Amino acid sequence: MRARLTPTRVFDVVGATAALTLAAPVLVAASLAIRLGDGAPVLFRQQRLGRGRRPFTIVKLRTMDAGRVTPLGAVLRDLGVDELPQLYNVLRGDMALVGPRPVTAADVRRVGWDAPRFDARWLVPPGLTGPAQIAAPRRCDVRLSWRLDARYVRRRNLALDLRVLAASLLVPLLGKRHARLVLRHLQRKLP
Repeated sequence: MRARLTPTRVFDVVGATAALTLAAPVLVAASLAIRLGDGAPVLFRQQRLGRGRRPFTIVKLRTMDAGRVTPLGAVLRDLGVDELPQLYNVLRGDMALVGPRPVTAADVRRVGWDAPRFDARWLVPPGLTGPAQIAAPRRCDVRLSWRLDARYVRRRNLALDLRVLAASLLVPLLGKRHARLVLRHLQRKLP
């Protein structure tokens, strides 16, 4: 099912197209580095749940081999470059630029988000970035992640999306760990 044409969807398509255009050289270089250093495949595909809990296939740069993060993969993850192929998912309408983290069905069952009280999380498409991805640590408490996602869904608007996107731009510049230090205030400032 394709996303409806709304101002947010137009923003997502325009933003994803611009980002893919700007990121193309980085994606080509990272893909070549993965292929030459770690071999094929370059891309990683996995089923995730989107709006309305509908499954879709997410696309990322491969950062692991035999269940372990590769040295190159660690760098790509720290800079957030491994996530750039998800812009394709945004163009397809599976995802938005900003939204809750796209999770697997197994993750949903594991953390208990399949209960009806968590239905609000599934009202919006998952995002390439979002408050939980920026403000929370990589292995954060699921309650914190839920609280950030729920707050985002309740208050979702273009201004908030722009703030989250601006904060996300610091990740490739500073790396995720350093960007989190700078952006810790985002969690407190969310409406």
